Amino acid sequence: MKKIISTNKAPAAIGPYSQAIEYNGVLYCSGQIPLDPNTMEIIGKNASEQAKQVMKNLEAVLGEAGSDFSKVIKCSIFLDDMGDFADVNEVYGSYFENEPPARETVAVQTLPKSVLVEISCIAFI
Repeated sequence: MKKIISTNKAPAAIGPYSQAIEYNGVLYCSGQIPLDPNTMEIIGKNASEQAKQVMKNLEAVLGEAGSDFSKVIKCSIFLDDMGDFADVNEVYGSYFENEPPARETVAVQTLPKSVLVEISCIAFI
């Protein structure tokens, strides 16, 4: 059975989607951007600062579902500029020091609200 996951510790959806969906013990987390969950304002002026907020938001969604970064099996990283790869990778890597998940990183033309980074993930509960 499909279960919608929602928490006020992460930004509210800015479109017709859920923060995450759990199905058969697998959690599909929508992409998070660097929004403050209380003000819905963008946090961070550079990709590194924005990536830290993105990871905090993902952590809140994972936690609401009873999961955490150790249970993440796949991530997708979207960058506004591939020149930010190393900075985002450093922040991202600090959350996955042991047994990192599968991942791809792609550069896109524009992200929602013109942010620099968006990350989604799949985890188990």
